[in-house]
Amino acid sequence: MATFHRTTDIPTAGARALPRRYYASPELFGEEMEKIFARRWLCAGREHRVSAPGDFVVVEAAGESIIITRDPSGTLRAFYNVCRHRGSRLCETSHGNFPGHIQCPYHAWTYALDGHLLGAPSSDAIDDFDRDDWPLHALSVASWEGFLFICLDDAPVPFHEAFAPLIGRFARWGLPSLGVGRTIEYDVAANWKLILQNYSECYHCAPVHPALARLTPPTSGENDLVDGPFLGGFMMLNAGSESLTMSGRACGVPVGDLPAEDHRRVYYYSIFPNLLLSLHPDYVMAHTLWPLSAGRTRIVCEWLFHPDSLADARWNPDDAVAFWERTNREDWHICEQSQLGVMSRKYVPGPYSRRESLSAAVDREVLRALGV
Repeated sequence: MATFHRTTDIPTAGARALPRRYYASPELFGEEMEKIFARRWLCAGREHRVSAPGDFVVVEAAGESIIITRDPSGTLRAFYNVCRHRGSRLCETSHGNFPGHIQCPYHAWTYALDGHLLGAPSSDAIDDFDRDDWPLHALSVASWEGFLFICLDDAPVPFHEAFAPLIGRFARWGLPSLGVGRTIEYDVAANWKLILQNYSECYHCAPVHPALARLTPPTSGENDLVDGPFLGGFMMLNAGSESLTMSGRACGVPVGDLPAEDHRRVYYYSIFPNLLLSLHPDYVMAHTLWPLSAGRTRIVCEWLFHPDSLADARWNPDDAVAFWERTNREDWHICEQSQLGVMSRKYVPGPYSRRESLSAAVDREVLRALGV
């Protein structure tokens, strides 16, 4: 069983926010891409997008274009979007279905869905050419709770080891069986760490999110993961509030087999470096973060519901989407204001309060990953 601690009980040991260069420096951003986003397991969205053999999605990660697909046996595969001939991009679209193979649009080198080279026109005229020597460059791919994960590291920590603290933790929400009710993408003019830090505390909730504060007390939180790559805990719903929706009522059936206490809680977890998981009694919201530069982040937000909630007109999933669409935009605005502020020559890192202990923990994980 998880051990929870009130947010105000976790000292920050005098921690201060990060210096300006962590939000402004292109060089440091490049270092983060190499030491964090090119080495850690990254969430690449929901697994349903590659449910059948040949289905594919293309994601941009750490400056690389990555193809995720499923071969005829049903095995997940991930490849760099680079032809082995002269390097052309293989896929120009973000998703689709391969017709049993992957063919380069430049010179028609053709690959099987497991990556091996099937054919190369006129290759019989190339000295000592062996098709087995020229498969697509593969990378590690895994699935967890209905999400896809990739790792660009040539020798990654095995997924089941890296994610050991989370294996089984969210089973009661039935995440693999949930359907996507809505997806919204945001382009936020803020550093990815500011977004992680903001998500990890509700110190800002009363001034920034009045509608949220009416449904859940900003000081009610308790955390059970307080250091390392996985952080979070829960906040309580006010009496009379069934969920975080515009109406305050549930907008669907329970997502899984939840105990009574979980019907009064909303759980928030950051899964370093790019997944934010918000678990409500009647839906789950997932944010996937893709840093574009030191001062810009693309965020994909998905709302997940029990299939019965999506199929039954008596339920209104848009009640949740509208609530978080407003709350998300409040968060993005204040993160953009933070980005503008930390760019000032007068910015000096201020002290974290105990209500920001998880934000301080985000910083510690960043610094550990960078070797600082």
